[in-house]
Amino acid sequence: MDLEDNKLLNVGILILATLVVAKLLSALLFSGSRNRRLPPTVKTWPVFGGLARFMKGPVVMLKEEYPKLGSVFTMNLFNKKITFFIGPEVSAHFFKAQESDLSQQEVYQFNVPTFGPGVVFDVDYLVRQEQFRFFTEALRATKLKGYVDQMVTEAEEYFSKWGDSGEVDLKYELEHLIILTASRCLLGREVRDKLFDDVSALFHDLDNGMLPISVIFPYLPIPAHRRRDQARKRLAEIFSNIISSRKETGKVENDMLQCFIESKYKDGRPTTESEVTGLLIAALFAGQHTSSITSTWTGAYLLKNKEYLSAVLDEQKSLMKQHGDKVDHDILSEMDVLYRCIKEALRLHPPLILLLRSSHTDFSVKTREGKEYDIPKGHIVATSPAFANRLPHIYKDPDTYDPDRFAAGREEDKKAGAFSYISFGGGRHGCLGEPFAYLQIKAIWSHLLRNFEFELISPFPEIDWNAMVVGVKGKVMVRYKRRRLSID
Repeated sequence: MDLEDNKLLNVGILILATLVVAKLLSALLFSGSRNRRLPPTVKTWPVFGGLARFMKGPVVMLKEEYPKLGSVFTMNLFNKKITFFIGPEVSAHFFKAQESDLSQQEVYQFNVPTFGPGVVFDVDYLVRQEQFRFFTEALRATKLKGYVDQMVTEAEEYFSKWGDSGEVDLKYELEHLIILTASRCLLGREVRDKLFDDVSALFHDLDNGMLPISVIFPYLPIPAHRRRDQARKRLAEIFSNIISSRKETGKVENDMLQCFIESKYKDGRPTTESEVTGLLIAALFAGQHTSSITSTWTGAYLLKNKEYLSAVLDEQKSLMKQHGDKVDHDILSEMDVLYRCIKEALRLHPPLILLLRSSHTDFSVKTREGKEYDIPKGHIVATSPAFANRLPHIYKDPDTYDPDRFAAGREEDKKAGAFSYISFGGGRHGCLGEPFAYLQIKAIWSHLLRNFEFELISPFPEIDWNAMVVGVKGKVMVRYKRRRLSID
């Protein structure tokens, strides 16, 4: 056998050995995959997977698949696998897992162009936790008391401009008031008194730059993204000037801007102007939509359900007998009936319909029916407040507006266990602004109920599923009449 034949023989043996090893590895991998208890999969077309069904509306898809597949199932979306957890029985791991196991950072990267560099989802987990500590400090009880005084003043000034009677779009009025209030409490007096129109227009461009396509392609060179980037740059210039002015003059205000200016990391490093701007934008995005949407739904449901409107009015009468016309943080905290009415509106209409995490490890989950599934590393794990908040085994008549379901003795959300009510998320990543939101909505509606009579004159509003933050579709027209005296 010559040298050439030896080479051919060696090459043949190498190829054969490679094929054998590949076959063995394939068998081992296939066996491991076969033995795993993977969740059932939504039937979809190949390549694009469930994109068409997902874009049609994830809640629509969940309503169709949950009865067939149960509380844990997977959908293929492009090259990603999204595994849905529906209900408190399977959601504990989602809400309680360490960031190293289930991470927010990868799935919320589309926020980075809006919030800006160096904040929230553009930093590692440890830095993000420190920045969340800044939010916590800015929203502690002593700060909230000062914010409430500003909320009440804004409501009084805004509605003093209404006539004795008239017709208004309640949705528009509440949106406008809440951005005014947020400007005063969060962005600062300089913005509220001198720059409100400019800043409001810039935030409008930021808001319109967050589209469904932005989730997949946040840097796509489209007009909406270009306007978003220009608005972000201009906002950075405005806040840089305000921050410099405060530092030079030593001026101190009771607002979130001041809290962020004074915040320091554990190593003693102060926040930069860029970080302060990004944190303020994130705070406004987190709170503005939720408060305006929930305020609108609360009003619509109260005007439609006279028994609950009567109960809220009775509560206001009782508080006015005790405290007169005064409204402050402690008095708002006594408004339990109004609180339940807001909470029920938020149960039915949570503005964020999907919460997402990226799985960094394999883990298992057990359903309420006793089935166990293995969730592989690399899956996106999702839960839906909009769907989970209406599960019939947790809430009686789940599509009905019934604030008394949260009353003492009944408390359907607590009896079903943790994570039964997830409008504000929960666990490690629960919404830090929840107390602020309730106080803001209470301050607005306590003023409206005490000073005006209302009648809903347009059809009951529908849900706007096309928005990134799911809100109220169209106008919510009401007829109002100013009360001559305090509530009779």
